[in-house]
Amino acid sequence: MERDKPSPTITTQFYGYGNGRFGHPEQDRALSLREGAVLQTFPSDYQFIEPGKDVVTRIFGTQIGNAVPVKLGEVIGLSILRHLEKKKYLNK
Repeated sequence: MERDKPSPTITTQFYGYGNGRFGHPEQDRALSLREGAVLQTFPSDYQFIEPGKDVVTRIFGTQIGNAVPVKLGEVIGLSILRHLEKKKYLNK
């Protein structure tokens, strides 16, 4: 990965250095779960687990890797709403 270029598509095993192209751009390591979540545009304070619960890397890596990026989901949702309003399916 390179700092000034788009990241590759995040997959469910992005947190493993040997699982593809997910090496940190400046440090000799894989991306952290939080870094993957940021790339998927989750808010930095988003909590994936309840306080006191165990972190299971595989489960959270899968959730992050399978997620539609949050901002993409927002844009798609707003587009659908505009379409429905234009077609008068929604009354405002």
